[in-house]
Amino acid sequence: MTGERDDLARAQQRLIAALVTGAPPPDGFDPERLRIQANSLVAKRRSVVARLRPDAAAASGPDLAADFAAYAASRITPPPGYRADADDFAAWLTTHGKLAPPPKPPWWTRFLPHRHR
Repeated sequence: MTGERDDLARAQQRLIAALVTGAPPPDGFDPERLRIQANSLVAKRRSVVARLRPDAAAASGPDLAADFAAYAASRITPPPGYRADADDFAAWLTTHGKLAPPPKPPWWTRFLPHRHR
């Protein structure tokens, strides 16, 4: 029974890798259907990220779909949660010169009690 579970776990890992990272599809799966599903998952992430970080979506402009696809392809796995995905995409845009880095807070704010800034 353990061997079957291990085989199933490996097959699931290959399927997830095909959907998330563009890895080759596991045996028995239609590559075209997996490609369509993977594109759908990236589009869903992109739409949520655009709602959470409209500044990043605006900075990317008409290149949003291509930029987000390149960002998603550069990751081994998506971040844990949409907020982290949105912030990571904004950071990716910043490193690619499409989004200005956030301003540094004034020096004196380090003496304030910790609050969400």
